[in-house]
Amino acid sequence: MMPDPIQPKTISEHIKATTSGDFRADVMQVSLKVPVLVDFWAPWCGPCKQLTPILEKVVKSAGGKIKLVTMNIEEHPQIAGQLGIQSLPAVFAFEKGQPIDGFQGALPESQIKAFVERLVGPLTADVDALIKEGEAAITSGELALASEKFSAVLVDNETHLKALGGLARTYVLAGEIEQATSVLTMVPAGKAQDAAIVAAQAALDVAVHASSVGDLALLERAIATNPKDFQARLDLAVGLNAQNKREAAVDQLIEIIRADRKWDDDGGRRQLLQFFEAWGVMDQASIYGRRRLSSVIFR
Repeated sequence: MMPDPIQPKTISEHIKATTSGDFRADVMQVSLKVPVLVDFWAPWCGPCKQLTPILEKVVKSAGGKIKLVTMNIEEHPQIAGQLGIQSLPAVFAFEKGQPIDGFQGALPESQIKAFVERLVGPLTADVDALIKEGEAAITSGELALASEKFSAVLVDNETHLKALGGLARTYVLAGEIEQATSVLTMVPAGKAQDAAIVAAQAALDVAVHASSVGDLALLERAIATNPKDFQARLDLAVGLNAQNKREAAVDQLIEIIRADRKWDDDGGRRQLLQFFEAWGVMDQASIYGRRRLSSVIFR
């Protein structure tokens, strides 16, 4: 089973819980731009527990065309009372600040999908377009949007390699190492060498390494004392990369490559190539790094 692709503390754009105080901002105002489903539920409502995951799945598959807001009426009864809700679960669709449609009861996924499609049109999206949008969102640092795009692909195809790789890299950037690892366990046997998976695994490996390098100032002092402390240089490069100082990370590894190709079986070059895999071919730091690497190798 695919791990939940959205963690509220880091990545949550189209699904959220609301309160009576936030209802106007989360529902009324947002519905001026896109339709919003409001799922009224309570902890004691058994059918609610069946319905909410289906609503989340359908909304994720919409790729941002609609948002879902959940409201626990046991804690926040005012809005449900104003809308005259008598039984649960109850779902209302808001558009342009007004409730325009709704239903009660735990409907099957096919009916919920049909309900949403009446509001926003067909949910089936162009997979290639979603992947491109997800990659663009990673580049611009919009991790919530990237997660939504890749997750929308995985709703219908849990083994789509580019979507799995993209979602894993999104988690790495968000600092969610366990989730990134979990996503990569879904890669089908024999597909680990796919370019998207290789890039995601490289990004994950670099992030794990970065978590163990310690204080960068100590590494810098060690190098100042002994410029041939190549392990300190390599660790410093990994730490600099974690701070998004990619060109500085490249420079540290180039120093190792220039000084001693035999150290750690050409360890400086191997680390640099792992960076290239994690960053992508067209990343500016990759271009910079390949140019510097060529100047050393072919001098």
